[in-house]
Amino acid sequence: MDMMVATAPEEVPQAVLVIREYDTERDREAAEAVELSCDVGARAGTMSLFTDLLGDPLCRVRHSPLFLMLVAELIRGPQREIVGLVRGCIKTVACGAAKKHPSCAKHRAASIYAKVAYLLGLRVSPAHRRRGIALKLVLRMEEWFKEKGADYAYMATQKDNEASLRLFTGRCGYSEFRTPSILVHPVFAHWLPLSSRVSVLRLSLADAEELYRRWLGATEFFPRDIDVVLANPLSLGTFLAVPSACTAAVRWPGAAAFLADPPTSWAVGSVWNSKEVFRMEVRGAGLWQRGLARVSRAVDWALQWLRIPSVPDLFRPFGMYLLYGIGGEGPAAAEHVQALCRHAHNMARRDADCRVVAAEVAECDPLRRGIPYWGRLSFADVWCVKRLAEEYGDGALGDWTKAPRPPSIFVDPREF
Repeated sequence: MDMMVATAPEEVPQAVLVIREYDTERDREAAEAVELSCDVGARAGTMSLFTDLLGDPLCRVRHSPLFLMLVAELIRGPQREIVGLVRGCIKTVACGAAKKHPSCAKHRAASIYAKVAYLLGLRVSPAHRRRGIALKLVLRMEEWFKEKGADYAYMATQKDNEASLRLFTGRCGYSEFRTPSILVHPVFAHWLPLSSRVSVLRLSLADAEELYRRWLGATEFFPRDIDVVLANPLSLGTFLAVPSACTAAVRWPGAAAFLADPPTSWAVGSVWNSKEVFRMEVRGAGLWQRGLARVSRAVDWALQWLRIPSVPDLFRPFGMYLLYGIGGEGPAAAEHVQALCRHAHNMARRDADCRVVAAEVAECDPLRRGIPYWGRLSFADVWCVKRLAEEYGDGALGDWTKAPRPPSIFVDPREF
């Protein structure tokens, strides 16, 4: 007689979630897969923007002084799957200006600096959402921020990203802080002429650094290592727009002498080549939309002297130039900013793969009206901030999270 032996069913291993540091050699493909799954989920049959990190998941933090990328790995027995990721970087930035003594009224106020962390690129694959993975990634990244001595942490998201805002303001203790706008302008086939009333000068690295430190040094988020930013190969130059009739347009006196006796109006800005960091692509457009864009470009190329606005080819991978460090003063400062934007456009026109020029400015920045943009390509951002240092003294600054909104902010191109 045969004997029957009963065996217990094999137990399914319980999944364990591990938050660990990103390993370039073994995690790159899996991290790219998570990015792709999030982009695909966001498109869902509608026209949307796809971002290609060019095979480098660290590209948006790599140029920062201190950075880290974390991954959320789901382990079930021998199987391992990366289901989420987040990046973070730390830098020292200006968060205000010290009060000036009456005897120093002619001098600009000294900057107050703080060690600030930026949390970006939070992703969780659609199949694993609503399980607390995003929260675990954020909390672990904040632990690293604190270990490195960061006083504050901030993040940025689009104004209509309700899920992200609920996570950070509802569960992570962040508060809405600043609401800048990303203004995007297409690169046309034709050149944009500059006003004869304005001359655009290229500054040396030394002059650019001195001008920025003296003029924008106390602007919120101004990086203390501005010299490193300007010297980065991705920074294509700093440009100063001045009246054509002023002395500086004929003979440059140096940054210190220029600021000691500036013209009635002027503006400054730098250009960053984001094309070498990531590419973008609009997907989900209909044939008629692509056709109209193609026709507009053909007319623009054939009749360039008419300066007809055209839609660049955004339906295949394209790059972007970023105009950052925008500043200036005077009643015609906005006109001078416009000259800088046109100069940046003409630089981009010489680069076949660059099809848009962007700038991010504070909502109430008076120079904003000088920046041309297309509303359908632009969008509003929300920056949320959290105070990390529990025993951080208020000092001359006070609690930065409660500071009133300034007229302008400095956007660091390294994390754009």
